[in-house]
Amino acid sequence: MGIYLNPSNKGFKEILASEIYVDKTMLISELNKLIGTADQYVCVSRPRRFGKTIATKMLCAYYSKGCDSRELFKDLKISKADNYEQYLNKLNFIKIDVASEYQNAKNKDKMLDKLTSFVKDEFEQQFPNVDFSQCESIADCMLRVHAATDETFVIILDEYDCLVRNNFGSGLFDDYLEFLNGLFKSEPLSDAISLAYITGILPVVRDRVQSKLNNFDEYTILNAFQLAEFVGFTAEEVQPLCAKYGVDYNECKREYDGYAQNGFEIYNPESVVKCLKTKSIESFWSKTSTYAVISDRLKSNFRGMKDDVIRMIAGENVKVDTGMYLNTMTDFVVKDDVFTYLIHLGYLAYNKDDKTCRIPNKEVEKEWFRAVSILKNYSVTDKIIKSSEELLNQTLAKNPRAVEKALDKSHIHVTSNRSYNNEDALMSAIYLAYIYAKNEYTVIKEMTTGKGFADVVFIPFYPGKPAMIIELKHNGSTESALNQIKNKQYFDSLEHYQGNLLFVAINYDEKAKTHQCEILEFEKE
Repeated sequence: MGIYLNPSNKGFKEILASEIYVDKTMLISELNKLIGTADQYVCVSRPRRFGKTIATKMLCAYYSKGCDSRELFKDLKISKADNYEQYLNKLNFIKIDVASEYQNAKNKDKMLDKLTSFVKDEFEQQFPNVDFSQCESIADCMLRVHAATDETFVIILDEYDCLVRNNFGSGLFDDYLEFLNGLFKSEPLSDAISLAYITGILPVVRDRVQSKLNNFDEYTILNAFQLAEFVGFTAEEVQPLCAKYGVDYNECKREYDGYAQNGFEIYNPESVVKCLKTKSIESFWSKTSTYAVISDRLKSNFRGMKDDVIRMIAGENVKVDTGMYLNTMTDFVVKDDVFTYLIHLGYLAYNKDDKTCRIPNKEVEKEWFRAVSILKNYSVTDKIIKSSEELLNQTLAKNPRAVEKALDKSHIHVTSNRSYNNEDALMSAIYLAYIYAKNEYTVIKEMTTGKGFADVVFIPFYPGKPAMIIELKHNGSTESALNQIKNKQYFDSLEHYQGNLLFVAINYDEKAKTHQCEILEFEKE
């Protein structure tokens, strides 16, 4: 049993002893299917705090010959799988936490040499009958063991991209490429590796790194395929936890949900656990990351970026081409590169079906608000956001003049290079002007109601707040908008709120570029 080679199951024991544990052991079953195939090279990339390291400790406990973990797994999901016994503590296991090695190294330029020396020492201790005198790398040691014993290895590099992100183009970066090449590109070594599993925040860099890791299948936040449910919490896992800890599930969902993957709703596990333990719905994201990541990237202000950012802040999805990004920290050429980067970091969520991105939830939305608040070219956006609470209050107080004034300002701001008279621009203006309402309402665009579609419907989270129906007209009148609400009986679908329901009619005059508003409270006949 060593630190790197065939370590103990202590890390997984500590995880199981935690107050909150979500069983992700069926990941093992999926990986067992890959052993002995051409698909045994796996790269899993996710944002920080999404459970990547927890997964590696679990894999260590299962595969490592340095421990007996049968008792740990006996009541977990994997114990019922057909392939459970197949590799349980039967393979040599090498685990390297690249981020920890880098952070703890006093002489970072010599980090890889020192790491190799430590691992070689453990090989010599655990395989005393094998001659390692001519071995200069970890790969050499693995080959010697395999040649002498026919035994194979599982090798894990946790946060493998740490050196790539922090040292791109440096001497250490070049040394690291050689290190990766030795581990994963040697043809003879492929017979000695049963499974290679690497994790990171960013996918494999599409430059010199890719040639060293192009035999890896990537399971990213863009598409995790069959591994989607195993990194991050699913809705099916969060809902019973909320019930157990007395936390409102809908509030938890609004705050931390938003990362859809292959039919699963994926939550940020770190935030959910802290929410459950503290029994409070608040932003924990800022305690592990910083909004400066967003603001630094928005400073590039690539063509069309500001328009799309404002639309996303307003709650819309925008198109993104994720195929151009080179997965580096430096090569940003167009807005799509920036958006793809922020998707991988968790600041945006991606929908692979329509190839759009959006701000995933309220927790992350707060980071976007902080980011734009410090940028001069988003100063108007910041003012609209900060005044949106007052607009909601004025709307609930049935003050149509306040609505008109706010929309005049918001509509001009969201159009930018888009057509001012575009209907989508007006919808974006409403979303942005009422951004605060998302703290108290579910905002639905074109909701099916009665005999047609209401343009925007605000459904309150809690009793005591009125629901609102907004109907828009172009070059018409507020009277016609109100009549449309009544004639199409949009309010029938909101029967629960009758007597506590506002009709908000808005007309936009294209020539004058002004808005007229009328607000009525529903009166049941």
